[in-house]
Amino acid sequence: MSESPAAPHPGDSLHPVHPWRRYVALGDSFTEGIGDPDPDRPGYHRGWADRVAEELAHRVPGEEDFSYANLAIRGRLIDQIAAEQVEPALELRPDLVTVCAGGNDVIRPGGDPDAIAVTLDGLVGRLASGGATVVVFTGPDIRDTPVMGRIRGKVAIYNENVHTVALRHDAVVADLWALRDLTRKDMWAADRLHFSPTGHHTITAMVLETLNVPHDLVPFEPKPAVQRTWRQARTEDVHWAREHLMPWVLRRLRRQSSGDGLAPKRPLAEPLFGHPMVRGSAADEQR
Repeated sequence: MSESPAAPHPGDSLHPVHPWRRYVALGDSFTEGIGDPDPDRPGYHRGWADRVAEELAHRVPGEEDFSYANLAIRGRLIDQIAAEQVEPALELRPDLVTVCAGGNDVIRPGGDPDAIAVTLDGLVGRLASGGATVVVFTGPDIRDTPVMGRIRGKVAIYNENVHTVALRHDAVVADLWALRDLTRKDMWAADRLHFSPTGHHTITAMVLETLNVPHDLVPFEPKPAVQRTWRQARTEDVHWAREHLMPWVLRRLRRQSSGDGLAPKRPLAEPLFGHPMVRGSAADEQR
């Protein structure tokens, strides 16, 4: 009796461990990667979608055969994502699509998680019509997040609607709410609105696992937090309110978006390796 062949190593490009070759990411600042700046490319944010694409590209026979586009732009509302990103995404003929939309709508005063989900349903249905695997995201548990924690109930309702939409269109759910590591302070960027590089790294592993793609990403093992005095904590909170919270509130009052005037950082589906990465359009970034 012959022995069964050894299982391929996840990093062995001669043995693909997933079926996808053209990946397109849609969404807002979360998918653009805000909070995860690339130190080697000023103005460019890497983020979980870039990280997922890199892992997927490493696991196909010939990395140049894997293409990735990222159409996400910070500040986009779900109607804008539906109007501006869906058809361009379909024109790229993806076999894998990730879409995270509705978060900016839910956090706005008066945002109706049921009405927003109706738009999401149409958006996901259109993407699924192209035959691609579609991945949708729930929102994270923001219970312990300053300011945002008070809308936790709205986020929970929207998440239930996301699961319903996914069932209707046979989409895959990447469940940020269930990713309990995201409740850690070090998962968030200094603005407390976006994820840190560690947060994006953690989300990358979750997305790959949701897609049943083996990976060798090492979970982050944080050092114990340094105990802060009350005065230090108060000083940091005042700085955060001045530098991040107030500009965010003023933009909402003025009906402005941090993404106004920006284009997608990676509008074409191109290989990640052996080809220059398109630089993001946000060198003059303003949150």
